[in-house]
Amino acid sequence: MPAAGGLRAGAGWRDRSWGAPLLAAGSPPPQAPFLPLQRGGFVCLVSFFSPPLSPCSILSPLPAPCSGLERELAPPPCPPPPPPPPLMSISALLSMGRCCCRCCCPRGLWMLSAPCCDDRRMCVCPGPRRIGIPVRSSSLPLFSDAMPAPTQLFFPLIRNCELSRVYGTACYCHHKHLCCPSPYVPQSRLRYAPHPAYATFCRPKESWWQYTQGRRYASTPQRFYLTPPQVNSILKANEYSFKVPEFDGKNVSSVLGFDSNQLPANAPIEDRRSAATCLQTRGMLLGVFDGHAGCACSQAVSERLFYYIAVSLLPHETLLEIENAVESGRALLPILQWHKHPNDYFSKEASKLYFNSLRTYWQELIDLNTGESTDIDVKEALINAFKRLDNDISLEAQVGDPNSFLNYLVLRVAFSGATACVAHVDGVDLHVANTGDSRAMLGVQEEDGSWSAVTLSNDHNAQNERELERLKLEHPKNEAKSVVKQDRLLGLLMPFRAFGDVKFKWSIDLQKRVIESGPDQLNDNEYTKFIPPNYYTPPYLTAEPEVTYHRLRPQDKFLVLATDGLWETMHRQDVVRIVGEYLTGMHHQQPIAVGGYKVTLGQMHGLLTERRAKMSSVFEDQNAATHLIRHAVGNNEFGTVDHERLSKMLSLPEELARMYRDDITIIVVQFNSHVVGAYQNQE
Repeated sequence: MPAAGGLRAGAGWRDRSWGAPLLAAGSPPPQAPFLPLQRGGFVCLVSFFSPPLSPCSILSPLPAPCSGLERELAPPPCPPPPPPPPLMSISALLSMGRCCCRCCCPRGLWMLSAPCCDDRRMCVCPGPRRIGIPVRSSSLPLFSDAMPAPTQLFFPLIRNCELSRVYGTACYCHHKHLCCPSPYVPQSRLRYAPHPAYATFCRPKESWWQYTQGRRYASTPQRFYLTPPQVNSILKANEYSFKVPEFDGKNVSSVLGFDSNQLPANAPIEDRRSAATCLQTRGMLLGVFDGHAGCACSQAVSERLFYYIAVSLLPHETLLEIENAVESGRALLPILQWHKHPNDYFSKEASKLYFNSLRTYWQELIDLNTGESTDIDVKEALINAFKRLDNDISLEAQVGDPNSFLNYLVLRVAFSGATACVAHVDGVDLHVANTGDSRAMLGVQEEDGSWSAVTLSNDHNAQNERELERLKLEHPKNEAKSVVKQDRLLGLLMPFRAFGDVKFKWSIDLQKRVIESGPDQLNDNEYTKFIPPNYYTPPYLTAEPEVTYHRLRPQDKFLVLATDGLWETMHRQDVVRIVGEYLTGMHHQQPIAVGGYKVTLGQMHGLLTERRAKMSSVFEDQNAATHLIRHAVGNNEFGTVDHERLSKMLSLPEELARMYRDDITIIVVQFNSHVVGAYQNQE
């Protein structure tokens, strides 16, 4: 009797459909063209030319080799499985995700309904947001009628058990032994070969009926969840807090301090944040910046914008003093005191270029201002600073730089884009300058202790009727139907105001001239060479901000600045309530809303018990922004943080995270009600 699992002498591998020998006796296993997929010590060889296989055939673990005696004592044949639902393509499986897009390049993708780009940060998905599968990076089709799927997208799903855990209901798998035939997959297409560490095979049967006598194996997909300490480590990695110091035992600032945090979805993250105290003038600057088509523009704006604002607010005498110090080589007066997280990056290579542009700006301010007027309009200063920085970004890209690194950097900054939402707080005067779709929300505590939200910014997108009218008035009437298509600027860009994005500001001739004279990396980039459709009367985009003024009151407790990644997941009222309850420690329990679900009395009791148990851990976050991100990512349909959901969202691989959410950046500014009240009493 041969060894368990071995081949008989003279026997060979046979095609189970036709009985023709596939390999002669003693011949080695087939080589190319086969794709080895190793599981459990064995290797499954799948022909590149075979029809598509069921995904479960690939994902099911192979059992240990079975002996002939075990096969003789095997149980009766398994009953025929129920008919499976139709297999779905990988794009259909992943259509439950979403592609949060900003703009597009002309590379084609297979999508459910619309062309897209293989860079999800630079793609366009009209209507509902979906994911596209790139054509040019395809692997073995694993699904019936499947579109080509990128290996870098599909195999992380296998690695993280996402296909069996998240999308398991979309595929049919009866968890049979791979030796058992499946009526849906031609078994003649499956081959087995030994792992080098083993010398035995799972011996094939002589006939189809005997072959079905194999043992039935069941496998349960493993679930991998992050532990609470692991979740906290991810959420708190980028948190930062600053408390305004007290002088002479009394806090003279209307700002107590601020908390900030970021949670990336893109790799690298495209959001940026900045906070600084104005040293030569009064007040504090805080801002969030949402980049698209890369992080180059948001990085540059986060470094430079506050300097332009601070210079715009300086009186004429201070500007002269700074210019004289530069001329004589003396040390400059510090303008800003930055409050930055250690992970917040500053570009040292471009600091000289940025300084020269800033100096040119304050020299122009000196020439324009004769010193006669001492009153500075904060609103006008904010508008001028935004517009001048965007103009300098464009000019630097046109002029170029002898340094090849800086030349490529300034072009990357100009061809990418960023929105900005900046707050300037000086005593009781609060100014918010917004360009794009980030938001500023004021948290107001009413007399009865409840919380209400006051919006201090407007989104500059297709949902803003005033923005639509502004765009149509700035261009000829024959472009009224093309300037905004499918809720996007020229059918491509979601925000209607942004820094950079020179593709929507420069003329076609200027774009071609800059690209042709630029570095090879830029000339080879299809996105930069792509001209938007219906591009007749540029510029179509502006960086001019919309400035809102608000006079602080004692009931105004905090301000939330956040990129659209937060507002896409949470309503403004929920944001203000969660932050307000966290800062005050007072929680107004709302009735549990079941959202139309049929809930039994026992289930409702379980929900109430769970909510009471979670109340003890509400203050585990020492940062208000972290606490808000925890709710934004982990809230379930009942409005409470679900650890399992939070763990799943945070454990998504980089290839999938962006399909479910955007980068989230939050700054929570807490006001000093006593100081604000004192200002009012003095007046």
